[in-house]
Amino acid sequence: MNLLVVTANDRPSSQATSPKMYDAFMEELKQNDNVDVTVYDVYKEDTPYLGQDIFNAYMKLEGHEPLTESEDRLFTAQSKARDLFEKADTIAFVFPLWNLTIPAKLQTFVDYVFSAGFTFKYDTEGNMIQLMNDKKIILLNARGGVYSTKEMQPLEMAVNYMKTSFGGVMGMEIIDEVIIEGHNQDPTKSDDIIAEGLEKVKTVAKNLK
Repeated sequence: MNLLVVTANDRPSSQATSPKMYDAFMEELKQNDNVDVTVYDVYKEDTPYLGQDIFNAYMKLEGHEPLTESEDRLFTAQSKARDLFEKADTIAFVFPLWNLTIPAKLQTFVDYVFSAGFTFKYDTEGNMIQLMNDKKIILLNARGGVYSTKEMQPLEMAVNYMKTSFGGVMGMEIIDEVIIEGHNQDPTKSDDIIAEGLEKVKTVAKNLK
């Protein structure tokens, strides 16, 4: 299996939980000979925001015209993300809930691949056709509050967004999901909540084939 791990938190694991999840996942993967792993750290990669430059780049490339520096930078960044995504059988996202949603850097990665002509297209009647629905998705998320209750769940726009984008629109199968939540809301249980979640993360890595 070709596994792409997209990690999206530049805080140290001593201060944040999703980096702990990433560390546990990667450590367990070392014991799994069935998996070839590639890591894409959105905070270490050059990830300029998607905008008009990419459309300018496409048009210029079709006309064999030279790109500006900013157009070339964005086209190169998007191409790298797309190449890694396309080669992967499974993509694991490790990310926090920040201000009810995903980090902006992760949003940029999603923008690179969430694109007509790449992960989906429209037929002549306007129906959406999913182009990569054979890919598998793993979601590893940390959120300090509790958002799994009926009252709070509608406010959670990180895991919900990722599931809707990759599972719903792109038709990819969400094969595993581990959410560590509530460790900041109840500090007396923080260590136990995180430890239990990290064991689940290790199990996900161990079971990959």
